[in-house]
Amino acid sequence: MFHHVKELQFNARVSRPDPQFANLLLEQFGGENGELAAAMQYFTQAFGAKVPYPDKYDMLMDIATEEFSHLEIVGATIQMLLKGVNGELKNAADSSEIMQVLNGKAAKEDIIHQAVFANPQFGVITGGGVTPRNSQGIPWCASYIHSNGDLTVDLRSNLASESRAKLVYEHLMKFTNDPYIHETLSFLMTREVAHYKMFEAALNDIQPNFPPGVLAADPRFTQQYFNMSNGADVYGPWNEGEMPDLEKEFIYIADPVKHVRETQGLTQLEDDKARELKQAEKLNKQMSQEKSTEVKDSEPEGVAQWSTYPDNNNRA
Repeated sequence: MFHHVKELQFNARVSRPDPQFANLLLEQFGGENGELAAAMQYFTQAFGAKVPYPDKYDMLMDIATEEFSHLEIVGATIQMLLKGVNGELKNAADSSEIMQVLNGKAAKEDIIHQAVFANPQFGVITGGGVTPRNSQGIPWCASYIHSNGDLTVDLRSNLASESRAKLVYEHLMKFTNDPYIHETLSFLMTREVAHYKMFEAALNDIQPNFPPGVLAADPRFTQQYFNMSNGADVYGPWNEGEMPDLEKEFIYIADPVKHVRETQGLTQLEDDKARELKQAEKLNKQMSQEKSTEVKDSEPEGVAQWSTYPDNNNRA
């Protein structure tokens, strides 16, 4: 159950209309890395987490709901920036912050052209309102959502989503000098960082969480780094030394073509890892059983019921 509170989570304000920046800000309303995409992603992921991870379900629903509140902040800011679109558009464009750093009639006309004609939805379709589209007028799409049904995978997707959204806000701040908008964008950007750390902590709370899913990785093909580029060999912690958290060493394959031919397409390896393969098969069965039991034990017997409601008869 959702309950709308009319006050914004953060008091969004703008100094003056700026339809061009309103167009840019649509990226965080209906864009791939925007607030609507984040809200729907976490909201969707929460359903699969309800039974095996009820605590993570609560976290996902809380963050999803906050993302909806951020969507409201972005929408309200865009609406305030569009003041004058249906009336004195040219005056609104001339008073925008970016006009202060541009000179000449051609530059001003270019700003007006970008504000209106690059996104005609403002003036022609929406009448100066906000719709779930990105800065190019492309409608929001459900393909922006990443929900894979494995919480460790979903949480890693969320870390990437929060990282991308943080960068979008950071870039947006370069295109306006309005101090009030900077305050709003800084708040929204900071909450992306906060959500990142929440998802990171939730992922670390699930053990084991690597590799993603249930099945173990094939030990024959885990350690090789294939040098797929011509020129001087380049080394770093991604292809030499110990692999992070695996207690295994990277194996650098300097000449992948030669290696593949000599091993008959990696089917005749010098070390067939027979013992480790048996351990991996044993681990697969063990993890499969544990994951299955984890879900089954969390499901209540009898009629399925999503929520538990208070007993009104026992109230004082």
